[in-house]
Amino acid sequence: MLPPEHIINQHLTEKSLPLIMGILNVTTDSFSDGNRYLNYEDAIKHAHQMISDRVDIIDVGGESTRPGSEPVSLKDELNRVIPVIKEIRRITDIPISVDTRKAEVAKQAIYSGANIVNDISALRYDKDMIHLLAANHQVVIILMHMQGEPSTMQVSPHYNDVIQEIKDFLLERVSYCTNHYINLNRIIIDPGIGFGKTTIHNLKILSDLRLLHSLGTPLVVGASRKRFINDISECEPYERIGGSLAATQACLEAGVEIIRVHDVKEHRQYIKVARAILEAG
Repeated sequence: MLPPEHIINQHLTEKSLPLIMGILNVTTDSFSDGNRYLNYEDAIKHAHQMISDRVDIIDVGGESTRPGSEPVSLKDELNRVIPVIKEIRRITDIPISVDTRKAEVAKQAIYSGANIVNDISALRYDKDMIHLLAANHQVVIILMHMQGEPSTMQVSPHYNDVIQEIKDFLLERVSYCTNHYINLNRIIIDPGIGFGKTTIHNLKILSDLRLLHSLGTPLVVGASRKRFINDISECEPYERIGGSLAATQACLEAGVEIIRVHDVKEHRQYIKVARAILEAG
């Protein structure tokens, strides 16, 4: 199993491609692929495909957080993600991330082989999450910015200065972690594209990603197939690869360390070619 410092520092120390985090939604209603991988066999088959496509991290989630979504029970979330994480860990040593707000899900995922806890609430949803992470010093945490809750976050989101407000929020969350004995080198931040943001907010974030590096932590961005792409160029979620790649280009230009995507193979190829062009110049 790879140590957390390798997960975070691989890009920074090896001057390699940004890490690609592949999305594996074991859900009924995720906006792009809900119910497609709810079946265990289908989920594992998709994991195998991502591994074949040279994914760097697999992010497993059992609760949809699309706009308007409702929470799922602890039992349902555990039943969805734990068997999948156990099997992925059995077949590969690729880092596994669990996308959850619940401490019990995170706990069982860690015991099953997960290396990263990806918490969209930035540890605000479950008061026990901070204690779990403080006790498991080998685990990396992703802190994401979200205005509101998934069920209401897209109801008239408002900011006076979207970048500054995201920075202030994430700085407070990072300080909360370090004050609870979680070292800075275990923390990754996520501006939360599409989580309580309008299309204009999302575009502003993507254009100013470099400003978020001032917080001193690696950055993960998940713009893949998001609704703002449809607002600019109308299409179904599965047709948004072009818009997703445009967002990835912004991430490359800003030096983002981790890109969270649905389409691993296409992003791997795009990043490789884009890097070759930049290096040639």
